[in-house]
Amino acid sequence: MGGRDKAMVRLAGRPLLDHVLERLSPQVARVALNANGDPARFAGYGLPVRADTVGGFCGPLAGVLAGLDWAAETGADSIVTAAADTPFFPDDLVARLRAAAAGMAHPLALAATPDPAGDLRAHPTFGLWPVALREDLRAALQGGLRKVVLWTRAHGAATAVFPSATPDPFFNVNTPEDLALAESGAWGDR
Repeated sequence: MGGRDKAMVRLAGRPLLDHVLERLSPQVARVALNANGDPARFAGYGLPVRADTVGGFCGPLAGVLAGLDWAAETGADSIVTAAADTPFFPDDLVARLRAAAAGMAHPLALAATPDPAGDLRAHPTFGLWPVALREDLRAALQGGLRKVVLWTRAHGAATAVFPSATPDPFFNVNTPEDLALAESGAWGDR
């Protein structure tokens, strides 16, 4: 996106983050943002902004850990994550993640959709994460692990399968071309 903060890129006249918050907020008790850099750019949202709690730009798992650390401070037992560049995700995301993880000692689940061949395509930035595993995640990150699915697989993560749909609910805006598709409504035809 040319170095722009993707969360603040405008879609339909509003930042992508607005679209994400509109979908996520009704599904959860509280929302916090994981963002590195100057948190003041999100001041207008009135939300806690948590930077990664491990150094070295460790990718999405570092953001999950920052969220788990915040959740532990607030007394929560789990968090749900959603990507700031995916404005059309399902409005039943949390319910389906929780249902997939029902009965687990440490509920952990990732979203997935079937691809045209019927294989599951994981969406690892959309997940339910238990606070109870945060120190294990911290140790894994400090040990060099960066792949979400390697860590989640080691903990027996459940999969919440969402139906394939047109338009794709997990379409993410990574490029100016993606933004143009999202603006045009053609993002489901990709």
